[in-house]
Amino acid sequence: MACTHDHSCEDHDCSSNWSLYKHIDLAKVTALNEANPGSVKSVFKAWEERLNSSRERLESNEGDPELLVYIPFTSDVKIKSISVVGGADGTSPSKLRVFINREGIDFSDAQSMQPVQEWELVENLQGVLEYQTRYSKFQSVANITLHFPESFGGDTTQIHYIGFKGEATQLKRDVVATIVYEITPNPSDHKTRAETGGGLSHVE
Repeated sequence: MACTHDHSCEDHDCSSNWSLYKHIDLAKVTALNEANPGSVKSVFKAWEERLNSSRERLESNEGDPELLVYIPFTSDVKIKSISVVGGADGTSPSKLRVFINREGIDFSDAQSMQPVQEWELVENLQGVLEYQTRYSKFQSVANITLHFPESFGGDTTQIHYIGFKGEATQLKRDVVATIVYEITPNPSDHKTRAETGGGLSHVE
């Protein structure tokens, strides 16, 4: 289901208050089949900048409109909706399929796997539409993969903006990693039976 922003976003919860932009681990965002390597990072920006066309855009290779975008977050998030602003002249993506907490997906995987949710998109050149998720399925999202299989007839798919609405947990993912690391036993800290006269030689 798509929501149309036919109101003043300044008076509603539509701007940076809900945006998960700051929780995206931008350095680790990747895309398959992008014409200009690294350009995918340019489509993640503040809500207020979503129509800024002066920046680089994400575009697929000529004659192949399929795109696969991997987005990790710095903390687990709950995603309420997704917004996509595509290109003109038939280059906007026409369909979106989403996978959650699956790393290393390629096109073969995406085409054969059942997505968590999929949408038939419309050309959203003014950035006034957002697509509501099945919220109960979008809890504790560490990473999300967006599969855009085709455009509206264009030779390429162009994307100027991708945004997520939702909530982030307070615990950062790097903090979680540190905690896990610290509670993992270091074998050098544990003496063997021969060295101590008792105890275990290996800690599971």
